[in-house]
Parts: sequence; C-alpha cells; structure tokens
Amino acid sequence: MEQQAEITVVFGPNGSGKTQYVERLRRQLASDSVRYLAFSDAYGPATDRAYYLQLRWNQHDIDEETPCVSELLDRTLRQTANEDMARCMELRDQLYQLFNFSPLLDKYIILLSSGELRKFQLIKTLLANPRTLILDNPYIGLDAQARQQLDELLPLLATQRGIHLYLVVARQSDIPDYATEVIKIEGNEQTDSTDTSENTDVIPRPTTLSSGDDIIDMRHVSIRYGSRTILKDINWHVKRGERWAVSGKNGSGKSTLLSLVCADNPQGYACDIALFGHPRGSGESIWEIKKRIGYVSPEMHHSYQRNLPTINVVASGLKDTVGLYVRPDEREKALCLKWMELFGIAHLAQRSFITLSSGEQRLALVTRAFVKSPELLILDEPLHGLDDANSKRVLQIIEDYCKNAENTLIMVSHYDNEIPACVDKHLFLEQHL
Repeated sequence: MEQQAEITVVFGPNGSGKTQYVERLRRQLASDSVRYLAFSDAYGPATDRAYYLQLRWNQHDIDEETPCVSELLDRTLRQTANEDMARCMELRDQLYQLFNFSPLLDKYIILLSSGELRKFQLIKTLLANPRTLILDNPYIGLDAQARQQLDELLPLLATQRGIHLYLVVARQSDIPDYATEVIKIEGNEQTDSTDTSENTDVIPRPTTLSSGDDIIDMRHVSIRYGSRTILKDINWHVKRGERWAVSGKNGSGKSTLLSLVCADNPQGYACDIALFGHPRGSGESIWEIKKRIGYVSPEMHHSYQRNLPTINVVASGLKDTVGLYVRPDEREKALCLKWMELFGIAHLAQRSFITLSSGEQRLALVTRAFVKSPELLILDEPLHGLDDANSKRVLQIIEDYCKNAENTLIMVSHYDNEIPACVDKHLFLEQHL
C-alpha cells in the first residue's frame, strides 16, 4: 500500500549550518533505520588510509583484498534483507536497471569514477532498507541522465516504501518540484565582500611558460584496464590560450583523460602523448609537468580530508603536493591570502580544513588550483557543492583568468550552465562498457 510521500528539503548557502542541522536531526531520530549519505561519501571512505590520489591509475598498487562492487552490495543485501529477501532483491534489480549498473559489478570499488561511485553509494544506502534517508547534495557527480533518473526514483521510493527523505542542497535550482517541505537554514555565514567583477589586475600572468604553443597533443590514444576500454582512439590537440570543455556520461573516461594530462597515469608512457611540447618519456619529470598545471578534482577532494589549516591547503598548490610538508614563508602566505580574499574565504585561513563545510572545502581547493597562476588550469567539477553566490563568484574568476591570452583552460562539468562563456571548444567522450 502506497503511503503519503514525505520529502523534506534542507536548503541554505555554504557555511550556513546545514550539516549541523542534519547532525542534530540524526541525534534526535537516533534509529538504526536512519541512513545518511554525506557529501564526502561521493568520493569514498575518508578513513581509508591506503588511498592516495593516483591509486586509480596505478592498479598494481591495489591490494588483492580490495573488494569489488558486487561484493560490497551483496554484503549490504545480506545484512539487511532478513526475511524479506525477495523484496530487497527486487529493489536491487530495479536500481541496477535504473542506473545501468550491472556492467560495473565486477570492478574494484577504487576504480569507479566519481559519478559511478555516487551511484554505488546511493544503491548501497537504499539497499540498507532505511525508514529515513538523508541525502547531502544528492545530485553531486551525476550526469544529466542519472539526475533525471534519481528525480524519478526518489518520489517513487517515498510513496511505495514509506521512506522519509531529507535532501540537503545549497542551490535553489536543486530543490525538486516534488518536495513536500522546504526548511531554509539562514545561519550566520560569513564571506568576504571582495568585488569580483573586474579581477584582471589581481590575476597575474603565468609563473611558468613553455617555449611553444602546443600544450597537449594526443594521437590515437587508447586506455584499457583488463577487458575494459576506457578511452578509444582519442586525438586531441590543445594549443596555448584555448578554452575547452570536456564532457561525457559517468564512466566515459573524463578523469582518466585528465590523469594523462597531469602525468598521474603511468599508461601515459605507452601512448603517443606530448605535454607542453615534450613527448612523454623523453626525460621531462612529472614535477616539471605539474608545475605548469593548476588542478582540482573530486578525487583530490577525497585526498584532502586532513587536519590542516586551510591556508596550508591553498599553499600546497605552490608545491604541487597533496598536503603541505614545507611551511609557507611570509611571501607565500601573503600570496595565498590574496587569492583567498578573491574567493571569499580569507576568514577561513586558520580554520582546520576538515571542520569546513563541503562547499567551503571545495572553494579552498579551487583556490589551491589558481594560487600559482598556472599556464594550464584544469577544473574537474569545480562547482560541486557550491551555492549560487559562490558558483557565480568562481565562474567570474575563471572568466577573468581567461582574459589573459596566454592562459589555457580545461573544464569538466555535467551542467551546461556551469561552463563559462569564455569556453569555445568542446571534447565529448563516448562511454565504452
């Protein structure tokens, strides 16, 4: 028998206290039937210390005990099904079909893309048979088709299975039409009031410049992992000053492509790839490549769940490290603060990074990508978790960065309206299952 849908949206800007509200709600409910899918869960368990940023691309480092997707989902099913196994298996099959998930079941969990991992976390949480389900930024990492599928699924679950849903969102546009209640969290959020309408004098020229105009040259590049083809016959030539958008469905190889550009993927040595005019394997070190690139990605967000002052997270972009092992000097601190003011987070400089809201963390990591004024800026889903005001701020800064003809931009987003107007070239990746 269908029940009355209960779908509550918790809405508020970054830093307004949505996470604290959810924590109070969880304590109040205090039930084994409550499940919470947090923002950080989209990138895997932060407590997994065996994880490092390039692990996805270095499969020989994956422990033989690392579970595959089906093992983890079957374990959840066995733990929660009890006497109603048939009903749980029906839900499992429905979710697999909805998200086209069956081809991923034999993959190691660490090898899922951020979008695929988000689908996995959603399926795993729903198979736990919750009576109350709290989803923090439910659309994070999902392509347009998956977002539409989720919008069809959630009200169905609320009515057919009597699940009380709480959706925690930072943007007005993410409030679904089927919400039965909206709770707005005003909070006491503090942001810097720096005017970002004209920042061309704030954003300096690149600190390093390669000698030629060729930034990326890929010729017939294919990447396979076992029996899976991730990238197939990619030809991509990026010249200095060009602005590119890279798009494709979850699992189409966008992050794999960027791992080749950032010199994180060892398969790059076996491919016909030149970066900044130098063929891979011709003697240029990884660090010589990285010093030219500013980069932010979902995987990087996972790697930075560390108890560091936020200014040190930003300063690590000057050293191309995940974590900061050399204390920044006064000049570097001043530079970091200048950028943090521009992004509206200078007041967070001494706050521990792990105490920030997910949106504030993402702003800090985007600032880290800009801090050394790189000649190549790679932004993989930079607006994840940002509210409307901060999204607008970041897009304006990207536009100002692109006013310098020497700067090159590559941006990945599943939202067309997140691609800045300066982008005029597009690479679409096909999915190979």
